[in-house]
Amino acid sequence: MTDVPPHGGQPSPPLPRVRLVDVAREAGLSKTTVSAALNGTGRLSPEVREKARETARRMGYRPNATARRLRAGRARLIGYVVGEFADAPWTFLESPYFARLTAATAATSLRRGYAVVLLPAGSLQSEWADLSLDAVVVADPVADDPIVEDLLAARIPVFSDRSVEGRPGAYWVDVDAGAAVREALDHLRAQGARRPVLLVPDSTTRFHTEVFAAHRAWCAEHGVPERVVRVGAPGNGPVIRAVETALADDPAAAGARPDALLVVAEASPPLVLDAARRLGYEVPGDLLLVCVSEDVTAEHTEPPVTTLSLRPEAIAEAGVETLVAVLEHGDREAAGVLVRTRLDVRASSVRPAQSECTSRPPT
Repeated sequence: MTDVPPHGGQPSPPLPRVRLVDVAREAGLSKTTVSAALNGTGRLSPEVREKARETARRMGYRPNATARRLRAGRARLIGYVVGEFADAPWTFLESPYFARLTAATAATSLRRGYAVVLLPAGSLQSEWADLSLDAVVVADPVADDPIVEDLLAARIPVFSDRSVEGRPGAYWVDVDAGAAVREALDHLRAQGARRPVLLVPDSTTRFHTEVFAAHRAWCAEHGVPERVVRVGAPGNGPVIRAVETALADDPAAAGARPDALLVVAEASPPLVLDAARRLGYEVPGDLLLVCVSEDVTAEHTEPPVTTLSLRPEAIAEAGVETLVAVLEHGDREAAGVLVRTRLDVRASSVRPAQSECTSRPPT
């Protein structure tokens, strides 16, 4: 049991830091050999390398981060900001998509030796100017957010979506939003849908503007009425209210009720299903349903909900690989990367008369 100093007593002094020479002495190896083993360099036998590493782990040795930063000329810190949520900067963590994108970015960066620093959307330059950031990831920037301009002006590399294409010091990873929407709409049409409704955020991000444009073009190509409901704010509440608006009976549209719903605004699939049922729709009998979602509950509803996945883990991995190529290998001409989306077809978007649905395996 640890002795607690009496009230007013002095706290115990911190334990001395374990040095590289201490590890070398304990392992019976030279300091140079231990350094090579921990850095993965040098011609060492597997046995010697493992002995040095195990001794360092057992003794709690940590490299001197300050010295390493000075040698490398980098702080190994990556800023991370979600531009879409400027009005409520930390609510992106409630989004399954952004939660998974953030976690994957942090985990992939850490494996490459970088730590991620979360910044609020709409960040002022004074909030990050004193941080030693090697680069900043700006996920889904909105059109009027000045952070990309400010970062580039400060000579900090920016990693974002395709909206930064062609900007010196900016690099991008994105999905083909247009192709993804067309794939979902083609699937609904193949299942018999003729009156689909699109629910899309009232947002100026590149992704959502491309979704809207692709939907408009698809409707024109197929002679389908363009039915769109804009969602004014993120979160389940605003999206479900938009679902209710989209599916509410319209006396002027007798016999033309929606027969398909493509929900691009992120919401809980079970709540979307419940909203449709409250308004008298049977899914998939009366209404085919597809949600752009990373929410795993979609697989466990009745019926299971078809989802369009943007594959946030793949986006994060491709983004961090590009970042490392630029920072560590000087690849200033790094090309942008398009990540394929994935349509997981489930029972909610398959007419009962159709053959049994299948889910496309990840690519």
